[in-house]
Amino acid sequence: MVQFSEKFRGFLNDRWLVFVASMWVQSCSGIGYLFGSISPVIKSGMGYNQRQIALLGVAKDLGDAIGFLAGILCEVLPIWAVLFIGVVQNFVGYGVVWLIVAHKLPALPLWVLCVLIFIGTNGETYFNTGALVSCVQNFPKSRGPIVGILKGFAGLSGAILTQVYAMFNFPDQASLVFMVAVGPSIVITAVMFLVRPVGGHKQVRPSDHSSFLFIYSICVILAAYLLAVLLLQDLSSLNENVVIFLTIVLLILIVLPIIIPIFLVFFSEPRPVLEESLLPEPEKQESSRMGSFILSLSEVEDERSSEEDTLPSSERQKRIAHLQAKLYQAAAEGAVRVKRRKGPRRGEDFTLLQALVKADFWLIFLSLVLASGSGLTVIDNLGQMSQSLGYSNTHIFVSMISIWNFLGRVAGGYFSENIVKYYAYPRPVAMAAVQVVMAFALFFYAMGWPGSIYVVSVLIGLGYGAHWAIVPAAVSELFGLKSFGALYNFLTLASPAGSLIFSGVIASGIYDYQAKQQHEHWIQSSGLGLGVPLVVKDDFLTCYGSICYSLTMGIMSGLCIIAFILSMIVVHRTKRVYAQLYGKPLA
Repeated sequence: MVQFSEKFRGFLNDRWLVFVASMWVQSCSGIGYLFGSISPVIKSGMGYNQRQIALLGVAKDLGDAIGFLAGILCEVLPIWAVLFIGVVQNFVGYGVVWLIVAHKLPALPLWVLCVLIFIGTNGETYFNTGALVSCVQNFPKSRGPIVGILKGFAGLSGAILTQVYAMFNFPDQASLVFMVAVGPSIVITAVMFLVRPVGGHKQVRPSDHSSFLFIYSICVILAAYLLAVLLLQDLSSLNENVVIFLTIVLLILIVLPIIIPIFLVFFSEPRPVLEESLLPEPEKQESSRMGSFILSLSEVEDERSSEEDTLPSSERQKRIAHLQAKLYQAAAEGAVRVKRRKGPRRGEDFTLLQALVKADFWLIFLSLVLASGSGLTVIDNLGQMSQSLGYSNTHIFVSMISIWNFLGRVAGGYFSENIVKYYAYPRPVAMAAVQVVMAFALFFYAMGWPGSIYVVSVLIGLGYGAHWAIVPAAVSELFGLKSFGALYNFLTLASPAGSLIFSGVIASGIYDYQAKQQHEHWIQSSGLGLGVPLVVKDDFLTCYGSICYSLTMGIMSGLCIIAFILSMIVVHRTKRVYAQLYGKPLA
């Protein structure tokens, strides 16, 4: 009995349990992805027009993007308190929206609903931040897979919640808003005390690689299953029992990873005591010994041999320590010049303000604005793009890009981790690679080649998703874990900032212009405009053909090439940092 009690305590403090619980949190946290299903309910229930719904969409985007407070609170509050704040915001925001839409409360002005939507959606920033901060600290040497899988589940959450809603067969549409308010709140409240840093860097097991492969397998099966369910529901009318069965299978797939911590704690042999360093040992020694000073002289690099990076870690540490001792002795005798350090160096812990004055941080941010902003523009306009090409079932492409977005996040984390782990090459090179792929997909559409909508759906989904696995992991490596929540939430502003320009100005402006040109041409060719002043109403014009978005896609293809150049500059600037972080020689 005593042994079981000890194992149960070990189970509660196992980093794999924290990771699985964080996956469940993320599977409920993509509330913003459900707005496309919620907005028609609000529109019909409140009698709003499309312009008013668009304002609610802006409030949703702002709530999804502004996560500064969540990042700051992660540094001063326990993770469960951060998650609980998100639960309260989600429950209150969408709960009151449901009461209004279901006419259980009197109708309130539009601005009040905008505030409520903002509050409710902003709750997911607390869910994302709490889960990511906990797991990145618990798995410091597996940041790519961790971020990729967690962000992937966030991207799939809309499809998961929609499928769960279909199972309950609620009598009215307003119940979808009710489920968004109550469902995530219940799940996250149930697991919020499990999601926390547990000293996971001291819990390394030889079986960790196999555990990651198992979770990757679950991710692939889950994506394929959801795609099959979506197609099945679209092509045939399913009865209630079949929908319930399909949803139960989906929930089993989501719960299945709990097998890993159960097996590791209760059924496997005691693990050897291993530990992953949160910071490379030479950096730790140097930071502790030097305090707020650094040695600045050209002779430092002269004394440091070029063979040092090829040595084993322990031997390299001894040589660096010996060199440091000589340098300190020289400094004490006045033979070298000592200057006061101006903040941390790459690979150490930065605050957000310290990171904001670094060129690497802004290069990453601007690259993200251009590339992920282009990806989000495609995602936001995909329904209208497919409609302009003559497809009637536009939601198929929307669902398809969501699933490829999920796979892109998982694959981006996996492949970028291999790059840093086996080659010690900068992780942003993976970001540069997917930006080239996105540029090709956008150029393919701009040229109007056959099947372009399928190429865009697959490659843009993969590329956009991969960014949100690669970038947070890279930033945590270059700027540390201490303020990771604040750094991550600042980066989340990049996508909406890019989309605001590319979609709100470029894409919409070109679309309206082409629609107006087509409308004028149709009137003139039909003879309706002869002898009559031509009046064209812009608000409800529809554009047809690839011409509607071809110029926009061409522009964004060029922007992705610029993003690629910016990413490669980061790669060039951080080669030595990654060589030190992962203890490998430079290529």
